[in-house]
Amino acid sequence: MKETTITIHTEFIRMDALLKLAGLVMTGGEAKAVIQGGEVRFNGEVCTMRGKKVRAGDTVLYGDTAVTVTETNA
Repeated sequence: MKETTITIHTEFIRMDALLKLAGLVMTGGEAKAVIQGGEVRFNGEVCTMRGKKVRAGDTVLYGDTAVTVTETNA
């Protein structure tokens, strides 16, 4: 399994935007399809809400990649 970290500069990032930012999907439509298809896990649970707010400390798993979110202090 691949692990990557994404640093955000806001309080949260939407699930669909995170998948695009991490390079796991190419388009918002693709993000919507994989999320609503039940292919994405949020902190270990299947998540089908593409607008789910992902905050620092959360982990999103799609395919063989786990993305952990951190927040900058700036």
